[in-house]
Amino acid sequence: MTVDSPNPERILDIGQGFWASKTLMSATKLGVFTELDRNGPQTVEELEDALGLHPRGSRDFLDALVALDLLDREDGQYRNTPESAAFLVEGKPTSFAGWFEMINDRLYPFWSNLETALRTGRTQNELDDEQTHPFEGVIYQDDEILEQFVGAMTSLSMGAAEVFAHEFPWKDHETVVDLGTSEGIVPKRIAEENDHVHAIGADLPRIEPYFQDFAGKSPAADRIEFQAADFFADEPLPAADVYILGHILHDWGLDDKRAILAKVAEAVNPGGAIIVYGTMIDEERRDAELPLLMSLNMLIETPDGSDYTAGQCIEWVHEAGFEGGEAKPLPGPDTMVVARK
Repeated sequence: MTVDSPNPERILDIGQGFWASKTLMSATKLGVFTELDRNGPQTVEELEDALGLHPRGSRDFLDALVALDLLDREDGQYRNTPESAAFLVEGKPTSFAGWFEMINDRLYPFWSNLETALRTGRTQNELDDEQTHPFEGVIYQDDEILEQFVGAMTSLSMGAAEVFAHEFPWKDHETVVDLGTSEGIVPKRIAEENDHVHAIGADLPRIEPYFQDFAGKSPAADRIEFQAADFFADEPLPAADVYILGHILHDWGLDDKRAILAKVAEAVNPGGAIIVYGTMIDEERRDAELPLLMSLNMLIETPDGSDYTAGQCIEWVHEAGFEGGEAKPLPGPDTMVVARK
């Protein structure tokens, strides 16, 4: 191979990438990072006992995590790296553990059927090719899956919640609705950091116990409220100065996206605002890989959902009756679009 010859390393990394991702997800599911956080550095034998690992694979497994910069090893003891301690320990406010556990248990097996989805355009989830939305057919019907799902949504929205709580001009607004709130990380953080704001988490009634167990225990709980809402029902949504929609629109097809935004526009008070956030595809559809992969995930998971560009989002909010529209990056892979009424 000459100096100018193509190097296969990048292609090999992509093709074998599932080895690394599955190792990370398995470590999260097995509780490696949480165990080390709670009980300190441990030897391979101690981790075998604590986590129920078989000695045949345990050392390779733990050393692979070292090679992936997810663990450190010193004097035969393993410890979390700063990144793992921040983002992979269950129960921490910055943890993505819930998200990775949901990927491991639900999404990872579905992706083995990507070829079928690409040939048929049909979902490849637990519904076994039925074209029922997973919210209706699976997620909201199974307690274990639902608990995992709402925890995953909290993991994905933590960074955005901090930006909204600290950087949005709340001095001009008194009420906010987080539509599709799950556990309520967004209204919780907004209310905690802005003592004049009344924050509402709106979601299907099935979500209320999870909301109350999380956001309802906030020091600002007297200004945090859950309201049952269905953006496809005939009943109007609760009125508010600001509406926030996070990781919502990509679950649905174009007609439903527009219908949701039109209904939100009716609920936003004059002078108010809408914030839409999630993984958004770059305008040239060539650089931001995660939003494009997330859109493939929507192909696998939903009957007609897909991700979209910030430009498309701005076009849709204009059609719904909002004005302006500015796209800004959020921590991690998300982008937000803010428009005014």
